[in-house]
Amino acid sequence: MMDQFKEAFREEAYELLAELETSLLELEKDPGAADLIGRVFRAMHTLKGSSGMFGFDDINKLTHNIENVYDLVRGGKIPVTSTLIDMTLRACDEVKKMIDPREEGDAGPDLEAALAISASFRTYLESHSVTSIPDAARDQAVKQVEENKGKGRLNTYRISFLPAGDIFLSGTNPVLLLNEVRELGLCHVVSKTEQIPLLEEIDPEACYTGWEIMLTSEHDINAIRDVFIFVEDRCTLNIEEIPYNSGDEEGKEDRKLGEILVERGDISRLDLRKALESHKKIGEILVDSGLVGSEKVEAALVEQKHAREVKQRKKLTETTASIRVPAERLDRLVNMVGELVTVQSRLSQISMLRNDPLLIQVAEEVERLMAELRDNTMSIRMLPIGSTFSRFERLVRDLSAELGREVVLKTEGAETELDKTVIEKLNDPLVHLIRNCIDHGIEPPHVREAAGKPRQGTILLAAEHSGAHVVITIRDDGAGLDREAIRAKAIERGLIAQDVILSEKDLYALILQAGFSTAKKVSSVSGRGVGMDVVKRGIETLQGTIEIVSEKGRGSSIILKLPLTLAIIDGLLVRIGDDYFIMPLSAIEECVELTEADIARAHGKCIAEIRGEIVPYLRLRDAFAFQGVRPVIEQIVTTRIDGGRVGFVVDQVVGGHQTVIKNLGRMCKDVKSVSGATILGDGTVALILDLPKIVQQAEEEEQRKVLNAK
Repeated sequence: MMDQFKEAFREEAYELLAELETSLLELEKDPGAADLIGRVFRAMHTLKGSSGMFGFDDINKLTHNIENVYDLVRGGKIPVTSTLIDMTLRACDEVKKMIDPREEGDAGPDLEAALAISASFRTYLESHSVTSIPDAARDQAVKQVEENKGKGRLNTYRISFLPAGDIFLSGTNPVLLLNEVRELGLCHVVSKTEQIPLLEEIDPEACYTGWEIMLTSEHDINAIRDVFIFVEDRCTLNIEEIPYNSGDEEGKEDRKLGEILVERGDISRLDLRKALESHKKIGEILVDSGLVGSEKVEAALVEQKHAREVKQRKKLTETTASIRVPAERLDRLVNMVGELVTVQSRLSQISMLRNDPLLIQVAEEVERLMAELRDNTMSIRMLPIGSTFSRFERLVRDLSAELGREVVLKTEGAETELDKTVIEKLNDPLVHLIRNCIDHGIEPPHVREAAGKPRQGTILLAAEHSGAHVVITIRDDGAGLDREAIRAKAIERGLIAQDVILSEKDLYALILQAGFSTAKKVSSVSGRGVGMDVVKRGIETLQGTIEIVSEKGRGSSIILKLPLTLAIIDGLLVRIGDDYFIMPLSAIEECVELTEADIARAHGKCIAEIRGEIVPYLRLRDAFAFQGVRPVIEQIVTTRIDGGRVGFVVDQVVGGHQTVIKNLGRMCKDVKSVSGATILGDGTVALILDLPKIVQQAEEEEQRKVLNAK
């Protein structure tokens, strides 16, 4: 039982350390941010308490000293410096070593290193006493801490905003103010239109509308007033804190409409009691009796809805935050869903063969439910790629300091979701690419200044969805790739002949070869020619592609295109002879017929005119050496590979197919034209084609023929 608890502690500790590292790197950029200091302190406090509970006494002692330091930082008594950030990051690395499970014979972490780190924090405390900080700076830090106390508590406000009739003359747009309020938290807005006159009496330059706003936010009332600070003299503004919040409403019934109207002052309690004697709805009674206008009832209804939504959101947040599912269970669930997809495919096939309307109806319903189950199951495994991006802040910081560079990492699209399996396997390729950007791409500060660039280089890490793929771009503003150096190295290693002329794309692709490096000397970062080879193999394992773009003196971009998931995909089922194959549906553009007349018009060349465009094609029957006579009418399946349009000729296009990807095993690891297999409804196996690899093999074969002819 204790082992289970320790494993749970490890999972939580890894998350805390990741959050701690991110907070420290942000704090280094903004040392006065009280919320970041609070996050660091809370993470250390949680680590200290949890480690002591589960017997990790060494971690408990180490984090205790660090917590003491950050408690003084939080109180404004010790400043945040780069030295303190460095020490804390080293401490995080040591804590991680202490947490990692030990293998048999492993002596465990070096306790002397932990003692040295602990001693360095004690020394830091002694050298940065409270009196070492100027009074003004200390007072400012304490003030910041006081201002941030209580931050995070949700409060609900009722805001009444009635602009003056001439507010438009000052150039103010009230809608922009409402949008700014919406950004503070959960918000509902009701317009007050009772002052709008008849059309013929309206002044187009006057404002007749007011607004009632319900806002639940962690910000205090002063932050709300700041939104309206420039129009205070041109409006009637009333902000009132409602005597309930998202935490007080737990277990209580929803607030009654009548109670809200009484609390707002729209009706007296006596009038409400009289109205309740009728069996009509309270809103209808009050409006019919003329006690309350319809707009005030609408505002009260919105307030009632707002309170209900706040309570529901809190329940949902608490529920989802308390769920932790091991990754192994998710993997088993995906495997089971994959088996169900195969069974469903078999059911659909049987129903069509028997031509039983009732059975067909059941099969179609099962197919619909199965598709929904598949999509929901796959979405559970999807994680925002930002969790991977955030790890590289530390890498960029440490490596740029080691190499004497000034580099900042910027990220875009961190919310882009990707299958967790893909994310896990993507880490190593991205590490190598970012290291190359800093070592080979970004120049030293004095070189950048001499070239008219800012001293600080920039690496952009961006992600975006593109159909069934995610496109990840790693871009730097460094020196760019040296084409001549790459060409010279390729000739030296015998990769190309001296008189061969390569396109820019083919030339840059040479750096992906194993052992290829243009570094003049071997260092701890580069020069051994293994980095880009690792990237190529890693991306190919993920069924992805790599594109390299560079401009000398301006920088380079490496574009990775990866599938969203490696478990279940939508495929196109095709037949060649008596065998079936799957093509990834996301890569397919269209399917057209290929007749004998089309072949005759091309004079035997493997090209076809499709919608006014000449498209080269590969006949898969020939590529896979199938025996037998090809059909009179074949099918061309067109796709785009590396920006060009290519066709694949098959005997028949069967149709769409939900494809559960199965590994081929070690025996078939060298089969490059196939990326996996799947089981069809009748139990037969269909191979999943790797279309880019088939095109690459065809191009290499054509080059060999040309060389042999010479």
